[in-house]
Order: sequence, then C-alpha cells, then structure tokens
Amino acid sequence: MAERAEMPRRAASSRPSLPPPRPTPVGANPNVDQAQAYARVSVMFGTDRKLDPRAGTFGGGRGERISYGEITVSIPHGHRTGELEAPSLWKLELSEDPRKHVAVLDWSPLTRLGFLNRVRARVQAQGASGSSFVFVHGYNVAFADAARRTAQITYDLDYRGVPVFYSWPSQGTLQGYTTDENNAQWSEANLKRFLVDFAQKSGATDIYLIAHSMGNRVLTGALRQAFAEQPKLKGRFKEIILTAPDIDAEIFKRDIAPALVAGCDRITLYASNGDNALLASKKVHGYPRAGDTAEGIVVVPGIETIDASGLDTSLLEHSYFATAPPVISDIRRVLLDGLRAARRGLEPRTAGGGNYWKLKAAKP
Repeated sequence: MAERAEMPRRAASSRPSLPPPRPTPVGANPNVDQAQAYARVSVMFGTDRKLDPRAGTFGGGRGERISYGEITVSIPHGHRTGELEAPSLWKLELSEDPRKHVAVLDWSPLTRLGFLNRVRARVQAQGASGSSFVFVHGYNVAFADAARRTAQITYDLDYRGVPVFYSWPSQGTLQGYTTDENNAQWSEANLKRFLVDFAQKSGATDIYLIAHSMGNRVLTGALRQAFAEQPKLKGRFKEIILTAPDIDAEIFKRDIAPALVAGCDRITLYASNGDNALLASKKVHGYPRAGDTAEGIVVVPGIETIDASGLDTSLLEHSYFATAPPVISDIRRVLLDGLRAARRGLEPRTAGGGNYWKLKAAKP
C-alpha cells in the first residue's frame, strides 16, 4: 500500500477550456473506471508548486520541495475527443457536474517513496511491457487544469501505461507570462531531479516525455542538465515529444536540439503556422519560436518535425496536441505503436536541406 504524507485531501476547482469532436471507446483501460455515471481517470503527479492548505490544492507560488500524489478526474460518458468539458454559462451551468464535465474529484498526497512505490505497482500490473508518460504543461495553466488535461489525453489516447504529470508554478493567468517565464526556468532543476528519480526508480520500461508550449523550456532545460550530469541516462527515455514549443527557434537549433539528440534517439516536434499564442510570443521576444512555422519550419537532424498547421479550429490554435483529433491520433501511433513518421502515412516534405512531415486532417 502506498505511503501517504500528512497533507489535506480535497477536490480542486478548474476553469473552462476548448472544444473539438468524436468519442473514443476506452474499454478495459486500467487507468479508467467506467463503473459509475461517469468515468474516473487516475493519474500520478509531481509538482514544485506551493500547497495552499486552506484551498486544499496547489497555487502559483514556488514550493520548498517537490510534492507528490495521485489524483482522480471525471470524464463524462458523452465525452468528445479533444474536449475538456466544463461548465458553460450559455447552458446555465454554474458548477461542475462529473456526469457532464472533466473535473478534479479528489487527490491523495504521497511521500516521494510512496509515489515511487505506487508508480512501480501500477507499472508491474502491466507486465513486461510496462510504460509511463510524463506530461509537462505550458503557460497559463493552473494545477487543476494540468490534472484535467492529463486525464483527458490519457482517455483520448486510450493510454494504458502509467500517466504522470509534472506541474511547475504557472500563475494560471494571461497576465502572468513574465512570472511564468521566471518560474519555468526556476523549475528546471526540480524537474531534472524528478526525472532522474523517475528513470531510476519507477520501474517503467518505456518512459515517454511530453511537453507543451512553455513547458518545453522546463523539460529541455531539465534534460540538458540531466544528460550532462548523468551520461548513463542516454537512451533511458523512449521518446521526447515537444508540442508547440515556446522556445527561440535559433537557440533551439543551436543549443538545445544537439543536447537532446545526444541523449535520446527518438524525438518528435509538432509545430504549426497558425499558432496565435506563439505569434504573440514572437512579438514579445522579437524572434520566431520553435513551434511556429510561419517564417520557416525548424528542421534538425535527429528530430522528426511534424507540421500540424490547419488542424486546430480553436481561437488560439495552440493546444492542438490535445484538442485536434488528427494530432491525438498521430501521437497515439507514436506512443502505442512505436511508429516513426515515415511509417505513419504522413506526407514527406523538404525544407532547409532536411526532411519534415505534414500531418493532414483525416478524410471523413
């Protein structure tokens, strides 16, 4: 039985999110309990956010240490792939209903040892092919939102390994961008420790790392440190998936990509030319981002770049990795089938002397 820390157990609140289409059957997924009027998805987490005991959840402040736990999130039986169903004022919904919404139900704090033991037990239950993913969210994401997103992609991918997310202290507000940048950099060392621990003691055979937006800065910074300090980690991570990275494109190509390629044989980068969040980031920083293809796509030896332009119908077109069914389906083939881009039916293209792939919408 997992060791529990002396911390409060409470449900956390969340905020509305985005939509797209199509239901996904989950069946006997060990992460999903379908026995109630809604599905319950169980995911693990690590965070260096500061706990607010009065609110019973983690806020936007920096914690003194990494906290661990397990969290349960509802997925309504009418869920549509890519959607984070949330209360709508148009429907006169003033509070969350797990039968209709993706909502945090409860969470259990764990000690570091309790967390690792719990992950190991869930991995062992899979048998010899035990796997896990670690998701690192981006800017403007509250702790509850990170949990909801992790549960949603677990459900939509029908992922049967152990789902884990690492939540750094994003402010969860649009105006908190600069603070989020500072906290993203501050969290690199903590995430490095978390990943090294996880790689060495989780028991997972295959570990997939997934980052979104500014979370790519936290993940790539952590990995650069980890690979430099511990060469034995080379090849330990099955795949690194970078989605819509909010990173200076030139810095990524010159400094970050070579360090990642030296430590991992399989890296996938998803980018788009309609990502309004990254276009705004370019205006702030003065240079294109690695996840933005408007001024040219990032093509780097050792990294498979996927052009996902035109697949997100939301206002920002920024969260397509989790909201656009064609991208979700492509990531599923990476995680579940282990297929490289050349075997996933993508359209090969060339730019800057290198190859990349175009992902198209599925035909109706």
